[in-house]
Amino acid sequence: MTPASHPPTKTPCRPGSRAGSCPRVMRSPGTMVKSQDAVEIVDEWTTALLAALATQNEQAVAALFVEDSWWRDLLSVTWDLRTFHGARPIASGLIAASAGSPALRFEAREDERPVIDSSVPGGDMVEAFLRLLSDTWSGTAVLRLRDTGADGWKAWTFLTAMDEIKGHETTTLTRRPLGNDVHESGALPWHIQREDRRAFTSSDPTVLVVGGGQGGLSIAAQLETRGVSTLVIEKNPRIGDNWRNRYESLVLHDPVWADHLPFVEFPESWPIYSPKNKLADWLEGYVSALDLNVWTGTTLGPSSFDAATDTWTVEVTEADGTVRTLRPRHVVLATGAVGGPMIPKIPGMDTFAGQVHHSSTETTVDVAPGTRIVVVGACNSGHDIAQAYCLAGADVTMVQRSATYVMSQKHGIPALFGSVYSEGGPPLWKADLINSSYPYPLLLEFAKPQTVAIAKMDADLIAGLEAAGFNLGIGPAGEDDGLMGRALRRAGGYYIDVGCSQLIIDGKIKIRSGSGVREFTTTGVVLEDGTTLDADVVVLATGFANMRETARDLFGDAVADRCGDVWDLDDEGELKTIWRQSGHPRFWFMGGSLLAARVHSKYLALQILGMETAQVS
Repeated sequence: MTPASHPPTKTPCRPGSRAGSCPRVMRSPGTMVKSQDAVEIVDEWTTALLAALATQNEQAVAALFVEDSWWRDLLSVTWDLRTFHGARPIASGLIAASAGSPALRFEAREDERPVIDSSVPGGDMVEAFLRLLSDTWSGTAVLRLRDTGADGWKAWTFLTAMDEIKGHETTTLTRRPLGNDVHESGALPWHIQREDRRAFTSSDPTVLVVGGGQGGLSIAAQLETRGVSTLVIEKNPRIGDNWRNRYESLVLHDPVWADHLPFVEFPESWPIYSPKNKLADWLEGYVSALDLNVWTGTTLGPSSFDAATDTWTVEVTEADGTVRTLRPRHVVLATGAVGGPMIPKIPGMDTFAGQVHHSSTETTVDVAPGTRIVVVGACNSGHDIAQAYCLAGADVTMVQRSATYVMSQKHGIPALFGSVYSEGGPPLWKADLINSSYPYPLLLEFAKPQTVAIAKMDADLIAGLEAAGFNLGIGPAGEDDGLMGRALRRAGGYYIDVGCSQLIIDGKIKIRSGSGVREFTTTGVVLEDGTTLDADVVVLATGFANMRETARDLFGDAVADRCGDVWDLDDEGELKTIWRQSGHPRFWFMGGSLLAARVHSKYLALQILGMETAQVS
C-alpha cells in the first residue's frame, strides 16, 4: 500500500546555515528544475551529509533535513528496523549509529537518474534512488529533497536499506550456479546431491524454520541463496495445505503485482486476485524451483537453547515416524502473522445440539437449503463464510460484536496500491523500495485522505450498510486512517468487500450488531442484549491470538516470556518484534502477507547472516 501524494513541508528550513548547508542550485522564479540540476542537487546533498558524518557534526547533519522529516533505516546503519522523525532526532540517530561503523558512500545508479516532481504541494521535490555502500555491505538509499527556497534543498524522507553482505551475496543473476558439476570426476547426479542436502543426514541446518507458508518459504529462499543452510518443517502433508484447508471461497484480496515471492514472479497470465488452491500449488512448485529444503508431515517436539554455545536442540518427528534431533543456531517461527484461533469460552457451548467450529477450520459450505447459520464475527473471514453459506441457500445471521471498517475491493485496492503495484508499474525492486521508503506513521497520514476518497466512491455501499444496521465505526473525515491503520495496529478489524455487503444491504444476510454471544442453548445462542438466535451451525470468526502465544505453545514459557508481543506499532512507528530480534537470542518471528513476506524476509535473512558472519551480536 503506497502513498498517493506528497504533503507539503510543514516547517521551512532555518536560514543562515553554514557547515553542511543544503544544496542551493539556483534558478529563476517559475522555471522548471532540469534533470542535470537534479543530479547536482543530490550530489551536493550526499556530499554534505558524508562530510558532516565524518566529523560527527550533529548540527550540520540536522541542517540537511527539514523539521518535519523522516529517516527510515532497514539494517544498513543501525542493524535494526528503525524510524526517526524530525531533523534533530534524525541527526542524533545518524551520528550515533555511524560512530565506529564503516564509512558510507553513495553511488549513482546507472538505471535510475534523480527525477523532479513539480506537481506536489509545497514546491518542487527531487527523488533519487542511490547505491549505498560500505566496506562490508551494499544497499540502497531513497532520498526525497524539498526546495525550501532561500535555504536550499533539504531532505524530507530518507531511506537507507541493506541489500547484501559482501562475500555472501545471493547466488542469482550473474552469480547463479553453473549446474554442470555432474561432469566432474566422481560427482554424483544432481538429484542425488539434492536429496542429500534436503535430508541433512550428515549435518545440521544453520536455521530451522517452523512453518511452510509464504513466510517460511520466503525466509528459506533468502537464506539459502545467501549460502545459509536452512530447513523448513511443515506439519501438513503438502506445502500449500495451509491455504487448501481454508474455506472454499477464499481468494486473496491483494493484487498479483504486490504478491510475488522472492526471486520468482507470477506468470503474466496469473489472475489479479489469487484463488487459494491456485496459490497453494504455486507454493508447492516454488519449493521445487528454488531447491528449498522442506520436510512435510513433520511435527515439532521438545526444544531447548544453550546460551553458552548459541545453539538450539530441537526434536522433530518426520512423516514416517522417524524422530530426529536437530541442532540449529537459529529458529524462525513462521506459522503466520497471528497465533492460534481465539475460541471464546461461552457458557453452554457443550450443550448445543448443532455444530460449532472456528473459521480457521471452515472448509466447505455443503449444507441443505434453509440451514440456519450464525456467524460470530464480522471481518474478512466472517464475511466470506457468511457469503458462501448464503449463496448455498442457507439462512445466515451475522453477529457483529464491534465496529468493522468496510471498503470495496473495486475502489479501495486501486486507491491504496496506486500505480506502484499495478500493470505497467515500476519494476518490483523499485516498487518495494518506494513502499518501504515511507515510514508507517507517514503512510498512516497519507491513508487519511485516501480513506475519505474511498468512502466517497463507496458512498452507496456505506449508506446501504448503515441502513441495514451494520456498524462501520468510521471516524471523522480526515482523521480515520482506514484499512491501513487497522491492519498495522490490529492486523484486523476490517472487511474488503467482494459481494457480502450487498447481501447484507438486501437483507439476505441478517445482521445483529453491537452485542456478542452471552450463552449457548441446545438450539442456538443468546446474545448479550437477550436476543435469541436459533442455529444449526455456529461459526466463530473470532480472530486469532498473538503470535507470541504460538511461541509459548511450541517452545514454552522460557522462550515466550522473553519475547515481545508481535505486531502493532512501537514508539518509533515500526512493527513490534516481527522480522527483527524478538527478545530471545536467535529466535525470530516471520509472517505477514505475501508482499510483507517478500520484502521483510530479506532483512530478516540479513540479520541472521550478520550474526553468522560476526557483523552484529
